[in-house]
Amino acid sequence: MGPTSGGKTTIGNHLLERLRAEGMSALHFDGDEVRDFFGDDLGFKVSDRQRVVGTLVHLAKKTSEAGIIAIVSALTASEEARQLVLESIPGLCLVYVKCSIKTCAERDPKGLYAQAKNGEIDTLIGINSEYIAPEKPDVVVDTEALSPADAVDVLMGYIERA
Repeated sequence: MGPTSGGKTTIGNHLLERLRAEGMSALHFDGDEVRDFFGDDLGFKVSDRQRVVGTLVHLAKKTSEAGIIAIVSALTASEEARQLVLESIPGLCLVYVKCSIKTCAERDPKGLYAQAKNGEIDTLIGINSEYIAPEKPDVVVDTEALSPADAVDVLMGYIERA
């Protein structure tokens, strides 16, 4: 979990490639993919965000039960969403993808920060409301200091020790 444009999806994709290259079965689920699947039925209200997290939790839990490593990239900004994740997925490794909002806004691959600053959207966490880092992540990956490959090395180290 981490702020928009922090590098969650990029790191998740790199981790997926690395795990598969090492012969492990893994799937990567991304919050944006869930949103795309539901289309216009899903906005950015708290209930909509909870629906995305609930869907991701369900997918990750079923995947894990099948013996496949589940990688999930999602903002997961509310405490309620985080509790759902923590309570629902056994063997969870909670990763905080740390990145300042300033750097996220500079990256802004989808133009969301620019839209929020121009008043075109008012639901961007980090601009329109504060992004609060998780209290006790298992791993912190600082994407301002680490490349995606280095971040994956950190995660693989954790996986190997677990």
